[in-house]
Amino acid sequence: MATDPKGTFDRDVPEEPAELLPEASVFSLNEYLDMHTAVGNRTRYEILYRLVHVGDMSSKELKQGIDIDDSTLHYHLNKLVENGHVEKRQRTNRGQDGLYTYYRVTVFGEVTLTVGVDELIHGEHAFEEMYDSSVGET
Repeated sequence: MATDPKGTFDRDVPEEPAELLPEASVFSLNEYLDMHTAVGNRTRYEILYRLVHVGDMSSKELKQGIDIDDSTLHYHLNKLVENGHVEKRQRTNRGQDGLYTYYRVTVFGEVTLTVGVDELIHGEHAFEEMYDSSVGET
């Protein structure tokens, strides 16, 4: 699908966005777009934010910081797992029966958050500082 029928693209920029992907890419362009779409939900953003900045957490620990019911939390956790942002892990704890289930952010989840949404937020702060009309007034 040609996106530039007039041929105005810079020579270093591929005409087709999918050409940006590495030859042996782990994900398709649509899967990368799905990752960004998933983080566009406030609850999923908050979950990912906590996992990136706090570290591995159980659903119980996540629920303490986000005021939602269990089924809603697990729905959003499952979406983040499906899209490759988060891994669901299990381990046994010494001296306890059963498995301890926790969630860990993946490199894709961390990059989506820190280079995606967080960077946009930081960029807005820089933009405000550059164009704040009150700066320099006396």
